[in-house]
Amino acid sequence: MDMPASPIRKLVPFAEAAKKKGIKVFHLNIGQPDIETPPAVLEAVRKANIPVLEYSHSAGNESYRKKLVEYYERNGITVTKDQIIVTAGGSEAIQFGFFACLNPGDEVIVPEPFYANYNGFACAAGVTVIPVTSTIESGFALPPIEEFEKKISSRSKAILICNPNNPTGYLYSEQEMRALRGLCLKHDLYLFSDEAYREFAYDGTCMSALQLEGMEQQVVVMDTISKRYSACGARIGAFVTKNKEVYEAAMKFAQARLSPPGLAQLLGEAAVDLPANYFDIPKAEYQTRRDLLVKRLNQIPGVYCPNPGGAFYAIAKLPIDDSDRFCQWLLESFSYEQQTLMLAPATGFYGTPGLGKQEVRLAYVLNTTAINAAMDCLEKALEQYPGKR
Repeated sequence: MDMPASPIRKLVPFAEAAKKKGIKVFHLNIGQPDIETPPAVLEAVRKANIPVLEYSHSAGNESYRKKLVEYYERNGITVTKDQIIVTAGGSEAIQFGFFACLNPGDEVIVPEPFYANYNGFACAAGVTVIPVTSTIESGFALPPIEEFEKKISSRSKAILICNPNNPTGYLYSEQEMRALRGLCLKHDLYLFSDEAYREFAYDGTCMSALQLEGMEQQVVVMDTISKRYSACGARIGAFVTKNKEVYEAAMKFAQARLSPPGLAQLLGEAAVDLPANYFDIPKAEYQTRRDLLVKRLNQIPGVYCPNPGGAFYAIAKLPIDDSDRFCQWLLESFSYEQQTLMLAPATGFYGTPGLGKQEVRLAYVLNTTAINAAMDCLEKALEQYPGKR
């Protein structure tokens, strides 16, 4: 079986074993926010009068799709309800993109490091991920367009980006987005844009791929409410495209799985009606956490972490021999004041073998007290780790 293991979850058994020994584990390995899900959206589900919880339209409830049109309009994106398919999380939206636009044997070009589950979705679709390397030295900026050109072949069908980026936190500039536009138009490629973290842009604004003029037939946006409203368990996302043929192809897959989650669509619909300033508080909180995490990391001898412009992730380079070994060692063999931390080894976010061996991804989804304690643990761990370099 070629399906890769998740770098985010594969160390869970070691974390569980550490907890059984009475060790507190700070989970910086996964993007599970601790921000409260808005009570108003949960209340909308509780108050719903539902005699029969029935299937929705395969594209999602029309009422929710109309609400999403309002949401996108507020973000400078013009779409209609008939250009949106509600999905079971952003994950299903990504799968629909792969299934609708690519055939087995086709290639999708992705700047690395990239969200590890793209590998799993590509594997399920029989598609090959072709990585183009971005570097920690550049802060993980978009690789030069000529590097993309080198990877384009007759099997290349799409470029996939995540903006703001998971796992790096990099926020692509308008100039970089327009460079991708030129590349996709030149080579007739789809541009898949995973925009799960749109609201969390700290150094500038997030430009949606749907705002690129002349790209109406080539852009597919994969979206989700999971991180936006701290509602990961709702499993509600969206597949958005103005390309009618792509939409119709994706609808066949949507019909095959019948309908997206019903109660969660009510939650998503209510979320659109949250006050316009709702994001001010969580965004400011994440920025405070980012500033603390990056400062603490860069104060540790031998550690380097560029300042991420969005999302709630950072990648740091550590003075270690092997990030997989180090992350397992943290859980198996280390504790400081009965505490340790769980990180995601960056090797699983790269498609090129051998890269990321000195890098880890950290999700700043914990409060500042927990982040400080976790960084105290990391500093002590790097002093004691037998594979320190």
